[in-house]
Amino acid sequence: MRSRDRVPSVPAGYTRFEAVGAEVVARETHAGAVRRAMDGSSLYAFAARHPARRELRGRGAAYAVPLPDSEMRVVVRHSRHGGFLAPVTGDRFLAPTRAPHELATSLRLSSAGVATPELIAYAIYRAGGPFRRADVATREVPGGRDLADLLADAQARRDLVGVFAATARLLGALARAGARHPDLNAANVLLASGDDGAHRAYVLDVDRVTFGTPNDAVIATRNFERLARSLRKLRASGRVALSDAELSALGTAAGQAA
Repeated sequence: MRSRDRVPSVPAGYTRFEAVGAEVVARETHAGAVRRAMDGSSLYAFAARHPARRELRGRGAAYAVPLPDSEMRVVVRHSRHGGFLAPVTGDRFLAPTRAPHELATSLRLSSAGVATPELIAYAIYRAGGPFRRADVATREVPGGRDLADLLADAQARRDLVGVFAATARLLGALARAGARHPDLNAANVLLASGDDGAHRAYVLDVDRVTFGTPNDAVIATRNFERLARSLRKLRASGRVALSDAELSALGTAAGQAA
């Protein structure tokens, strides 16, 4: 790519290189494995055809795969627009796409104590004129299940108190960081059990997160309202069983955590 198309800066611990006509930014410790994955292929194509892939559904399929010569598994997704204009804009973004912002946001959230999967690499491809396409790879969280999936599982609901406590802690951490998540739905809250058996919640899809004043009560309220709206939609569709009292309890816990 020409120099004027390049992302202005690369965070410490990351490196930039070119592969198959794409500009790639990757963790220095995994750059070699990412380069091998992209030998004659896009990052997403590598994941989509990997024999050990595990498909994840969301805004288009994502794939959990091991990196070449590495025990680490990553989740690779192809960036796509959502919303009303998605059928028109599809997977094309104005350069440099949201990927650089997602990396910067991920690092800022992590440094502020907000759990989010580590971003391992992104690749940006030309898509005609000022447009680009992008793939993003994040570290897979072993055993992770999103909140919507857990609430739809009768057995998992037996530990609803633990699930909601972890979710409330995540909401509290977002509030303390002043992080606004405009798409905080039940599919973007990932939960996994730690070594001690306790749940830990991670926030996903942080490419549109913005930051305001830390500990802003308005940010805390709006984040919770977005998540609660998502949970009510799931309840209305019959996917999850969730009472008003349980939803209220989550709101109370989130407020206390913030």
